[in-house]
Amino acid sequence: MNLSHLRTLIAAGESLTLELKKSTAEKERACRSLCALANVQGGQVVFGVTPAGKIVGQKVSDRTLEELAQEFQGFEPPMSPRLERIPVTDGDAASLEVLLVHVEHAAQAPVSFRGIPYERVLNTTRVMPRTTYQRLLIESMHATNRWEMQTAEGYGIDTLDTSELVVTIEEAIRRGRMEDPGTRDPMALLRGLGLLVQDDQISRAAVALFCKDEPVAPEFPQFSLRVARFKGTTRDEFLDNRQYAGNAFALMRRAERFLIDWMPVAGKIVPGQMARIDTPALPVEAVREALANAFIHRDYASASGAVSVALYDDRLEVISPGELHFGLTPEMLFAPHESKPWNPWIAKAFHRRGIIETWGRGTLKIASLMQAAGLPVPTLQERTQSVVMTFVLPDAMVRFRKGGTIGEMEEKSSERGSEKSSEKILRHLRQESTLSAKALAERLSLSPRAIEKQIDLLKKDGKLVRIGPAKGGHWKVIE
Repeated sequence: MNLSHLRTLIAAGESLTLELKKSTAEKERACRSLCALANVQGGQVVFGVTPAGKIVGQKVSDRTLEELAQEFQGFEPPMSPRLERIPVTDGDAASLEVLLVHVEHAAQAPVSFRGIPYERVLNTTRVMPRTTYQRLLIESMHATNRWEMQTAEGYGIDTLDTSELVVTIEEAIRRGRMEDPGTRDPMALLRGLGLLVQDDQISRAAVALFCKDEPVAPEFPQFSLRVARFKGTTRDEFLDNRQYAGNAFALMRRAERFLIDWMPVAGKIVPGQMARIDTPALPVEAVREALANAFIHRDYASASGAVSVALYDDRLEVISPGELHFGLTPEMLFAPHESKPWNPWIAKAFHRRGIIETWGRGTLKIASLMQAAGLPVPTLQERTQSVVMTFVLPDAMVRFRKGGTIGEMEEKSSERGSEKSSEKILRHLRQESTLSAKALAERLSLSPRAIEKQIDLLKKDGKLVRIGPAKGGHWKVIE
């Protein structure tokens, strides 16, 4: 760098990536700033320039460089900042030098100086908060010690839903995302998906993707989904509230089923056609992408929290436990960005299954689909230990017919959903009369309580009769 380029660099003053020091007498404070810069995105510290941007220069001797090198030994993990000497050729500082020190973003963040980590906020350096330090530490360990690739102790192939595994392989083959392995042996399929670790042990990613519903709760309570339809725009009262446990694919289907039952629908008659065309309030593909992102990127290491779907009168919220990592911000996610999935092996399985198309483009795809539908782009927020994507429901969709209200729409939607559920229950019981409410709930992706309510209604309507005791008896469908 020459003197002209230096003047351009310092013209805007100190910033997130630039610190100015009058001389190396301030080397200790400068090293704190170098530590902070390395923990954020890298940058420069310039010796021989006042904070006001005046070039004053200094004498740079071998002793000066030795003292700086000794100060740099306080970095942990070790860093090797790059030094550049720039001669000052004019003004009062002629024959002196400016010393430019560069640091890159640390590959092994967080970096500390003399045992204390620092961070850069705007143009100032401060001690890093404990929560930030812990997050950076987890991110630094992510490549080699992340949750998804640890052994699932006590889990074997018998604890997995192998039919779900085979469906994933078949879809991947059909979509051209993998070659046919020539076998359907579950262990061979898991090996091909990269989901076996440490001498063919089942990984936690394999359990998250393919576990059976029932045995999962004690060891992995985080494999869960919460869905709710709230009345109004707050959480004071809900119209429907359910919680499910199971593998990520099964939970994804349950979330979609819930939204099919409750999502407002706009209907219109197209001129020249007899049928009415119903359009969901939000583009189905956009909502599906948001749900997939929630399951792919959630923090599975935390046993608390569940992927949540909250539908209000005016909005839909898709909530994923965890935080944004690797320096990503909500704003960056709606611009072209590098893909950095927190759970890359889980993301690969979703990609092969055909649920997501391209890594790093999920939020961009959502924005594009919403804009194509003439709807506002959803917002993305970081709340306490969670990331929330919010879709605003368009006004035209929250009215039921002309002058109607959301309450009327919900009543009609609930009636339609109940009728469909009852028909499905009768169909299943005609085929297999000994099915329990629990078994019906699993097949229909409903809660056992909802099934029992429908069965009570069918019995009252004279469409269903119980023959024999609760255990050992069967159902008779009255035609």
